[in-house]
Amino acid sequence: MEHQNIPAGYRRRADGTLVPESMVAPIDKLRDQTIMALIDQAEVKSADLARFKAQAFSDIEAFVATSLEEYQVKAGGKKGNLTLITFDGNYKIVRHIAGRLVFDERLQAAKELLDEFFRERMEGLEIDYDDIRLLVNHVFRVDQEGKINVGEVLGLRRIPITHKKWQLAMQAISDSVMVAGTKPYVRFYRRKGDSDQYEPISLDIAAV
Repeated sequence: MEHQNIPAGYRRRADGTLVPESMVAPIDKLRDQTIMALIDQAEVKSADLARFKAQAFSDIEAFVATSLEEYQVKAGGKKGNLTLITFDGNYKIVRHIAGRLVFDERLQAAKELLDEFFRERMEGLEIDYDDIRLLVNHVFRVDQEGKINVGEVLGLRRIPITHKKWQLAMQAISDSVMVAGTKPYVRFYRRKGDSDQYEPISLDIAAV
């Protein structure tokens, strides 16, 4: 974030205007102090977590290479999903490579087919088709980054409608799905007592 030079004895408001320190209420100063103290700690923790993540992937890859050496095999190619479990079974680490799904132009064909399907089915019924169109548009909506909710669109395929046009729309959805890239994840788990269930060791501050 860029900061303008602030003269001594002044503070900058959110809108960019300068205010003399004497005009800033004590509670506002205390609020800033509290926030910045926590922000400083959060940035340190965030950097620590980023380093830990990189170290975790590196250590896992080094272990895999060592393990494969026993069979005179060198690790190479694309990294896949992997689960490592301790000797006593109390802890496990899961490396998961998730595909980033996107849709190509055939998704528009699916949307048009759904429009036609609902329009035909609504003929003669006292239902405003514009209401149905809102539902269709909601499923195919894009976010601020121009991305479509993949889960919601693919979820349409689970609806057991056998009409030919609906099925054709579902086929268009399936055909339009593409893997645009992958993203690796690493998760840590501990076993619950003597059960065969594992609980995650959360690295998400909201889940701690």
